Amino acid sequence: MISVPELSLVVLVGVSGSGKSTFAARHFEPTQVISSDYCRGLVSDDENDQSATPAAFELLHHIVGVRLSRGLLTVVDATNVQYGARKALIDLARRHDVLADAIVLDVPEETAIERNAARPERDFGPGVVIRQRKDLRRSLSKISKDGFRKVHVLRGLDAVENASVTYEKAWTDRRELTGPFDIIGDVHGCRAELEELLARLGWQGPRHPEGRTAVFVGDLVDRGPDTPGVLRLVMDMVEAGTALCVAGNHEQKLVRALNGRNVRTSHGLQESLDQLGAQPPEFRERARAFMDALISHYQLDDGRLVVAHAGLKESFHGRASGRVRSFALYGETTGETDEYGLPVRYPWADDYRGRAMVVYGHTPTVRPEWVNNTICLDTGCVFGGALTALRYPERELVSVPAQKVWYEPVKPLGGPAGSAREPGMLDIDDVRGTRYVETRFGTRVKVMEENAAAALEVMSRFAVDPRWLVYLPPTMAPPETSTLDGYLEHPAEAFAEFAAAGVGEVVCEEKHMGSRAVAVLARTPEVACERFGVTDGSTGAVYTRTGRPLFADNGPLVERLREACAPLWAELGSDWVALDCELLPWSAKAGELIRSQYASVGAAARVALPEAVSALEAAAGRGLDVGGLLSRTRRRSSNAALFRDAYARYCWPVDGLDGVRVAPFQILACEGRATALEPHAWHLSTLALLDSPLITHTRHRFVSLDSEESRAGAVAWWESLTAEGGEGMVVKPAAYAPGRVQPGVKVRGREYLRIIYGPDYTESLDVLRRRFLGKKRSMALREYALGLEALTRLSEGEPAWRVHEPVFAVLALESEPVDPRL
Repeated sequence: MISVPELSLVVLVGVSGSGKSTFAARHFEPTQVISSDYCRGLVSDDENDQSATPAAFELLHHIVGVRLSRGLLTVVDATNVQYGARKALIDLARRHDVLADAIVLDVPEETAIERNAARPERDFGPGVVIRQRKDLRRSLSKISKDGFRKVHVLRGLDAVENASVTYEKAWTDRRELTGPFDIIGDVHGCRAELEELLARLGWQGPRHPEGRTAVFVGDLVDRGPDTPGVLRLVMDMVEAGTALCVAGNHEQKLVRALNGRNVRTSHGLQESLDQLGAQPPEFRERARAFMDALISHYQLDDGRLVVAHAGLKESFHGRASGRVRSFALYGETTGETDEYGLPVRYPWADDYRGRAMVVYGHTPTVRPEWVNNTICLDTGCVFGGALTALRYPERELVSVPAQKVWYEPVKPLGGPAGSAREPGMLDIDDVRGTRYVETRFGTRVKVMEENAAAALEVMSRFAVDPRWLVYLPPTMAPPETSTLDGYLEHPAEAFAEFAAAGVGEVVCEEKHMGSRAVAVLARTPEVACERFGVTDGSTGAVYTRTGRPLFADNGPLVERLREACAPLWAELGSDWVALDCELLPWSAKAGELIRSQYASVGAAARVALPEAVSALEAAAGRGLDVGGLLSRTRRRSSNAALFRDAYARYCWPVDGLDGVRVAPFQILACEGRATALEPHAWHLSTLALLDSPLITHTRHRFVSLDSEESRAGAVAWWESLTAEGGEGMVVKPAAYAPGRVQPGVKVRGREYLRIIYGPDYTESLDVLRRRFLGKKRSMALREYALGLEALTRLSEGEPAWRVHEPVFAVLALESEPVDPRL
């Protein structure tokens, strides 16, 4: 029985003809095995071309390195009978922080010679096998010292034939444990505070009535008044199966001292030795064995949580090597010392971009703070601070104060370590180049390098303060083109589309003709500071669907909207909220666009076309045949009047904020909830609580798609909306519909579409009906998934750069060329 780690490098060792390839094919997947013969064939088209051997092994080492970097078990099928060949592979495994096992196939020399003779492509004679056999015999006496974790030697043909290979999990791999967990910071011998903290967390003895598991981040010992008491309590919990503990640097040093090693008794070690010296010998041995067996870190909850004493960067998660253990115990230092003679620690958390939450201790701080989905729980209890725990997955911090200063710190407790750059914010390396953004909403979105460059231009030059930029709304697709006479868009096609997708009920919402706006509001400046890191006293932002501020000075609008949304704080149980809105009137934001692009056309048509009609009428009166042209010009004049009426309906005078209205139609997120996933009935009823002159409510009606009467009523309502001058309506599934279902389809009115396609668009419906909708629909689905992902990350408290990743991707997709009229 041969057992190898699930993540490891397996090196097969044996002479040519010993059966390594057959053994590998029997016990491993074909993709796991990297053969020197195969690599030799790749670089020379001849697996037996020995002149290609250096290039073949260069390729082999590259492939092995790539696989190990991706966390894949890899098997090397080569003779490896010489120390140099094995050392190169061991060094490769160490560079990627994985363990290496050797499997030696020691078969009789004559068997190997006979097998080679039966293969005509191997015409090198018995001398090669004899020489390799000598190298193997020399290696067997010292291969155990090469640096392999284990060397499995199969002696004889029967041993090779009857061997079986199994996989063993890494000691650090407890991904099957999903919690909930109570993760406890550095205790340092403070037994009374630990007992108080456990009681506050609801523990009753070594067990929790709700089945929670305690996880200790190490440094249980030294400095404090009762190291034996802390060890006894934690060991009992671990032995009861209700707790885990990782190694701290103080445990490691204490074990070395208990093992008789010569260590300096500084930083509280002497206190632990004195306290343990007063304990019975059997307790000291139990404590020594317990601490000696502590491992560097744990991966928990399917890899979503990592606990290590001093933290752990992503490339070390689940890995095993001396430098991984060293990082987990001591962190990373710059090589410098501060004015107190202590090592200056490199702020690795500032650059952390891993998906797993990393919880650690080691460096005492006044208070714990989240930095890029990492948190340090050492709040200096032994120094008179507090003992802190993190409830996972709730992300709730629980602390108890120290009873006294048990040990004077070498230097004062500071704030969380960090660099000058805000570590939680998006960095250019997070978005530069072609990238893929994973979402949990059914799609993986590719962002091309050229789109990313365009988004960088917008975000760096025009966007609002990025701390408020937590969401960008998706584009919205129109329905399939209508075949009804005189219509380009009609509700019937939207209803048919959703019914075909299996949606039973939709909501039809009045489409406000304004400027799309996202509002992120905090109840107080203190909330804005704590939740979003904004320290300038502002309480929110209102911005466009491309992240730009709606007005040069957003402050007054934010304040009025925050006051109008006051009922939401209690209703949502949150001190902040993000809303999807329309800002009315259209002219408040788009006044210059209306004047230059629409009003100028309307004014020119209003002057020129009546004159043209008069001239043509005069010509007709003189007997000229201009009847067709006259009819067309009269229609154009009428269309121009309709065009002017269409855009004029969405313009009214405003003075500052007087006359401005905000129409919120969806609550995007609040503390702990991505409310965008709630049914639309909930959104509309909750927003109905807002009673302010600033707020315009969204008229709507729900439609059962299996009822012709319900559909007909919605069509009649749409016709009345558009007859009154309304833009139209948006048809949405009444509840979140997973899969490739459009989140909303906009059905615009016949007259409103003159603004989009021009006054005379009704004269060319046959051409417009050939418009291509595929790219617009694809973009809408991708942007919708990205938006939901951003809101989910925001509500779960992920770092800002993780929220910004999908937000930035939406902005990048918006730079794709798509017909803007759709």
